[in-house]
Amino acid sequence: IKGKRCLFMNKKWFLLIWTLIASFFLVACQSSSSSSQSAVEAIKQKGKLVVATSPDYAPFEFQALVDGKNQVVGADIDMAQAIADELGVKLEVSSMSFDNVLTSLQTGKADLAIAGISATEERKEVFDFSIPYYENKISFLIRKTDLEKYKDLDSLASANIAAQKGTVPESMVKEQLPKAQLTSLTNMGEAVNELQSGKVDAVHMDEPVALSYAGKNSDLAVATVSLTMKEGEANAVAIKKGNSDLKEVVDKVIQKLKDDGTYQTYLEKAAKLTEVEQ
Repeated sequence: IKGKRCLFMNKKWFLLIWTLIASFFLVACQSSSSSSQSAVEAIKQKGKLVVATSPDYAPFEFQALVDGKNQVVGADIDMAQAIADELGVKLEVSSMSFDNVLTSLQTGKADLAIAGISATEERKEVFDFSIPYYENKISFLIRKTDLEKYKDLDSLASANIAAQKGTVPESMVKEQLPKAQLTSLTNMGEAVNELQSGKVDAVHMDEPVALSYAGKNSDLAVATVSLTMKEGEANAVAIKKGNSDLKEVVDKVIQKLKDDGTYQTYLEKAAKLTEVEQ
């Protein structure tokens, strides 16, 4: 009897071990299948495209009242919608400060980062980027009464200049105006308020954004002097490294929007919305 029991127990343990091994391989296979899922497949499976942005940069992305509701709008948001449409999913806009936009992409909380982001060489080491969708120019927003005062770089050499934290305009001030007093702020609206209250002398930002603020505020103007921007650092969509299939879709949409002039139409539409806000 003891011998039969031992034989029975051996079979029982064998079946238990075999079940555990089979379960392990099943989980491993499922995990492998999940990890091999492409970015586009994952987006389509969840039914939405999550885009990280910083909505304080009109006309690219900003908040405005549309049909009585406060919404994130702008040329970049319209472009994001076009990408979502191409993928056949809903668009979810995730708003945050600019210095958190790329972090959100890196941690997987967002599928794309679209926030007037310049594709710098440093950023390309960490992220993939789409083809450029806007060749940008950087300008100084100043008080209109200071137009004659700030006509060359020497006059700005020791000025108090504000810029948005983590941006190319911020790094340009550090590199090209090392003796200037730099005030780095997370919100562009805050920087403009600092300018209007006299706490800073100028705000360094993308020219379309500067023109937008100047258009809405009669006491502000865009300076005639500007810093030198590196070649190739145009605005592009940031994509997580290795998501080549998603980049292919984004590039296709951007090329079409550029070729048929639709992105320029988006900018004009956004400019009208900023006039309404005024």
